[in-house]
Amino acid sequence: MADSQRTSEPINFVHQDEIWKAHVKVVKDSADVWPSKWGFLTEAYKEYERESTKLMEAVRRVELPHHLAARPSTPPEKYIHVGPSPPVPQTSQALIGWRSGHSHLQLEKYGTVHYGRRSFLKELGWPLDSCN
Repeated sequence: MADSQRTSEPINFVHQDEIWKAHVKVVKDSADVWPSKWGFLTEAYKEYERESTKLMEAVRRVELPHHLAARPSTPPEKYIHVGPSPPVPQTSQALIGWRSGHSHLQLEKYGTVHYGRRSFLKELGWPLDSCN
């Protein structure tokens, strides 16, 4: 990639082509030799797949006790209630945060957030201008 950014030296296209041909030849030769060197892995993988399917069949046949069986999921409408939205106000920022201004829409289900209200300096009893 650094070669393509150099503008002071001329590019030798024949040399670049020879390098590309060498790369393609190495990849092709590697693909031809791979089965003789690493072909045993394909058999091991096929054996693993056969064992895996046998185990999955055995697992499917086992019945779970009643207390471990999965219950059907409850639809979200049963426990999440969102009130209807009021009309969008006619302002320049009408679409940003217009629901958050209404307390009856209950966007904050668990109350207001109180993170980051503590000061490390106050906990140590230091004056606030001690670290600048």
